[in-house]
Amino acid sequence: MIIAEHIRKSFGTLVVLKDISFKARTAEVVSIVGASGAGKSTLLHILGTLSRPDSGRVIIDGTDVFALSDKELARFRNTRIGFVFQAHHLLPEFTALENVMIPALIAGNSRREASSKAIELLNQLGLRERVNHKPSELSGGEQQRVAIARALVNNPALLLADEPSGNLDSKNKEELHRLFFDLRDRYNLTILIVTHDKELAALSDRTLEIKDGEFVE
Repeated sequence: MIIAEHIRKSFGTLVVLKDISFKARTAEVVSIVGASGAGKSTLLHILGTLSRPDSGRVIIDGTDVFALSDKELARFRNTRIGFVFQAHHLLPEFTALENVMIPALIAGNSRREASSKAIELLNQLGLRERVNHKPSELSGGEQQRVAIARALVNNPALLLADEPSGNLDSKNKEELHRLFFDLRDRYNLTILIVTHDKELAALSDRTLEIKDGEFVE
């Protein structure tokens, strides 16, 4: 599902990623761990096509993503990649349902199609009674599940999560961890997680450690 080859990235004179190569299989859950500043989030942003590498290439689901035009890349990102961040980034003026619908509407789905898919996901994530609530009316765990539903609404092949349980208490954290593996099994998702959480990393199919911009053997 993912092939990354010789990824390098610098910001000015600071070399953040030195020569990163790895592969992830379809329906594999991979955790990337390492100290703050090691390059984890930079790598995730490149794999999510939010940032371009200085050199190297990334192939996702058979597509050489950085060979695409900006417009093609934006379309690919919207339909093939889902994102979950530590901060849920829900739009406060919209309900849970409307937040989940937004990527589907951007992808060109009708309002009816987007609403139907969003309701289905929110129901599956245990939010049946919360679809018309705004983010301020939801708990932290509920907000994160809305963000996950939003990430899944376009049926992506790849889910990228950056410190997804960082703001949650132990109960919600445990539920979120279990949810990722349920989603993998249900949707055949490849999931890549950047985390400091050793419990979450230990549950993954594979854990990669990054240090000073390189993977540690």
